Amino acid sequence: MITNEQREKLRGWFAGRLPDDLFEELTEITVDREEITVIGRIPAPRLAEDAPATERDAALESRAQEFRERTREDRMAVAREAEHRFGRKVSWGVECGGRRTLYTHVAAPVMTRLRQPERQVLDTLIASGVARSRSEALAWCVRLVQRHTDDWLAELRESLEHVQRVRAQGPDTEPEPAPRADEEE
Repeated sequence: MITNEQREKLRGWFAGRLPDDLFEELTEITVDREEITVIGRIPAPRLAEDAPATERDAALESRAQEFRERTREDRMAVAREAEHRFGRKVSWGVECGGRRTLYTHVAAPVMTRLRQPERQVLDTLIASGVARSRSEALAWCVRLVQRHTDDWLAELRESLEHVQRVRAQGPDTEPEPAPRADEEE
């Protein structure tokens, strides 16, 4: 977990490092232990107002793919620098016409030990066709919890930041030197 200040520094680094014409707007940067995901807005293709949904979907998909191919070298150069600097892989995505497209991103393995009742939940999701594997079922559960507890998770993250600030003031930190007697007013 990183603090808001670290997140702001990270966002500032990318805002300063990305070529000015890469995105219309840098919309989101997310970070965890393994990965930094950078998402920016790109212009939507021009379509007739009465264009069918199928045409619109194909145009948005094509625009995202064109952007990916055209900007690959620039994005890779920034990613190499960021990976060296921050020790995390960098993934990319775009928002275009209200649609979000993520390019190759990290699928990090998570080790866990589940008891039978938890495994039964995952197996039910597999049997019902919601997921193809326990791993996919677990990811589905995490997304469901995330969707329904955003406010609670935000409060929890704020609390963790407070804990980090208090820890930084602990006995292992260097105290500020006391003023010398001849410096006091």
